[in-house]
Amino acid sequence: VQLQASGGGLVQAGDSLRLSCLASGLTVKDYYMGWFRQPPGKERELVAAITRNGEYLYYEDDVKGRFTISRDNAENTVALQMNSLRRDDTAVYYCAASDRQYRKVLNPVFYDYWGQGTLVTVSS
Repeated sequence: VQLQASGGGLVQAGDSLRLSCLASGLTVKDYYMGWFRQPPGKERELVAAITRNGEYLYYEDDVKGRFTISRDNAENTVALQMNSLRRDDTAVYYCAASDRQYRKVLNPVFYDYWGQGTLVTVSS
């Protein structure tokens, strides 16, 4: 199983970025898929997630209205569209897959597979 995250980079505050997670060895629609981020010196936190049936989307309060998670079953990818980026969005972003059946899977320990991370740096 491999999750390959891409799309990070250096942007200015207010800009947008689109992260993509390409899965191989698993089918994204069969897993609870999440995007985590880990700012420098801080804990890893879940920022967005999508359930297997796509009916429930989770967003961390700080990104609501700015970030959008989506899934492309044909391409077997999960994307995170990030708009109105702020300096405090600076972090390494990871995609992850969980086999749990809940609507919210917040704790990283419940995720079975992880991508390698992609760095997002937002400058003022």
